[in-house]
Amino acid sequence: MPKGNMSVSEMIAENDAKKKGLSDKIVPVILGIIAFFSILTTIGIIVTLLSETVTFFTRVPITQFLFSNEWNPFSSSPKYGIWPLILGTFKITFIATIVAVPLGLGAAIYLSEFASSRARAIIKPILEILSGIPTIVFGFFALTFVTPILRDVFPALGSFNSVSPGLVVGVMIIPLISSMSEDAMSSVPNKMREGAIGLGATKFEVVTKVIIPAAISGIMASIVLAISRAIGETMIVSLAAGSTPSASLDLTGSIQTMTGYIVQVATGDATFGSDVYYSIYAVGFTLFLFTLIMNLVSHWISKRFREEY
Repeated sequence: MPKGNMSVSEMIAENDAKKKGLSDKIVPVILGIIAFFSILTTIGIIVTLLSETVTFFTRVPITQFLFSNEWNPFSSSPKYGIWPLILGTFKITFIATIVAVPLGLGAAIYLSEFASSRARAIIKPILEILSGIPTIVFGFFALTFVTPILRDVFPALGSFNSVSPGLVVGVMIIPLISSMSEDAMSSVPNKMREGAIGLGATKFEVVTKVIIPAAISGIMASIVLAISRAIGETMIVSLAAGSTPSASLDLTGSIQTMTGYIVQVATGDATFGSDVYYSIYAVGFTLFLFTLIMNLVSHWISKRFREEY
């Protein structure tokens, strides 16, 4: 019998309301716990990096680390000047940016403004597949395919160099730029396109003078994030760039990046507790600062130049 004067349907509605109220209380708690663990993990990483970096600087003068141009931790007289590793990282990032920005932005413009539905349905999945390829596969591709081709064209190029991994890292970050830039351009209202065309603008003029300026915050943010991704790339540069730290601007010889050095030491080239071992934390903390700055710049650009419609 229904309780009191309530019908069966009313009882069901009351039970549903109670369940909904319970879920409304439980779900925020679960999501809050997940967010807390994410923050706790980040704090743990930072504390670990910072504490081990401080240990390194109790053994090696910070002035040598910041101002020396020689990185040779495995010699009888170790040198820990970080600039050769930073310069090697910047070489790869510079080449990758030159490759990825025009190709990624061009792909985004085509997909957003010119591609038919059929073309978009073919190209977008290909770009998504490209972004899903493991970086170690890209590394072997750079070492065994791209480098031999480049050496046939430029015989002075070494077996390990900056150009080959830089090109492949650029290809790897193209989907990041194209996807985010396309989203930014697609969010521009069609009324702006129609208004510009109604005033006599060509399709190209609409893209260059209306769409890109309106979506510039998203485009710039995608470029900055892609550069940050290139700075932190590991396996491609470890396999194809070499392991010779160099403060030279030459792109044809072997170099070593910050991530490449970390991989070299982490694979067993240093004993636990040695200066070389602690040096990977100092290099890792330096890399963390670079990527943090790039992410803050991306966030600032998004807020500074954001257009709301």
